[in-house]
Amino acid sequence: MIVHQPWVFVLLPLILIPLLLNSRSGLAYSSLSMAPPDRLSDFMGIVLRYLVAIILLLLVLALAGLELKGGQLMRTGTGAQVALVIDRSASMDDPFAGAGTQGRVGENKSGAAKRLIMQFVKNRPDDMVGIVAFSNSAMRAIPLTQNREAIFAAIDAASGSGLLQTNIGAGLTSGISLFDKIPNSGSRAIILLSDGAGRISDKAKQKISDWLVREKLNLYWIVLRQPNGISIFSDNYPLDDEGLEPAEIELHKFFESIPTKYKAYEAEDPKTLQLAIEDINAREKNPIRYMEQLPGRDLSTLFSGMAAFLLLVLVAIRQLGIQSWQHT
Repeated sequence: MIVHQPWVFVLLPLILIPLLLNSRSGLAYSSLSMAPPDRLSDFMGIVLRYLVAIILLLLVLALAGLELKGGQLMRTGTGAQVALVIDRSASMDDPFAGAGTQGRVGENKSGAAKRLIMQFVKNRPDDMVGIVAFSNSAMRAIPLTQNREAIFAAIDAASGSGLLQTNIGAGLTSGISLFDKIPNSGSRAIILLSDGAGRISDKAKQKISDWLVREKLNLYWIVLRQPNGISIFSDNYPLDDEGLEPAEIELHKFFESIPTKYKAYEAEDPKTLQLAIEDINAREKNPIRYMEQLPGRDLSTLFSGMAAFLLLVLVAIRQLGIQSWQHT
């Protein structure tokens, strides 16, 4: 129980006032024999005094701002703890590589990703979902939660306008950190969705690898291919001027070297993106146990309503009283 205004309890002695006052109406008679015995009225007088005391008590409790604490409830379901790491570089606003022939007219990569991720979350009511967006830096849109309204708002925010860079290392480390101090439900996954890759330092690679293994995370990478972009599955690709592999190839090989479950996908249009998400959906449907956060309950409205109802009852009873007695 939480009390927001504990000082209000100094008013509690006020409830004794109606119990101490005389309930007689003050009618005067020249002889007590003229007034007939009225046990019902005596009883109702006592009832009214206690009714007023109860109303005062309820008003004090309402003003004190009582609130029941929230709690946790263990539940079981089918799903996973999923962190969505979404690329928000400016190139995500471009059309798919195959948009001219296979893509939806007018739907860019970020729009298709938003639509299909929304559907993915809707189809998995037992999942805990967290969102990280990244471009030149990473931004936590929402921690792991089961609040669907908050998740959809975070997905919408993560699909906003981005910047030019693709700092995929910052996005991954922020996504993995969402699982820190979160009890393992038995199934955990990172879904990285980007249309390219940047170079990651050796130090960042070691950190990412260690965290993925420590947190027991499955890793999925959905690559939204750029027009004329290199396939991450290609064995025939040119080296750059410094003799380095393309960033996408280097990142794919790094992910394959991590001792954790990893699968990569390439999407050239909304249809292949949908197929990739559907495959992840099928792979990450496992029995899980999770704690559901139960919200607290504000009791002020309840106490105020009860006081108002009893006040109406009090007024109605008072209207039924006989104001004077006449001998006939």
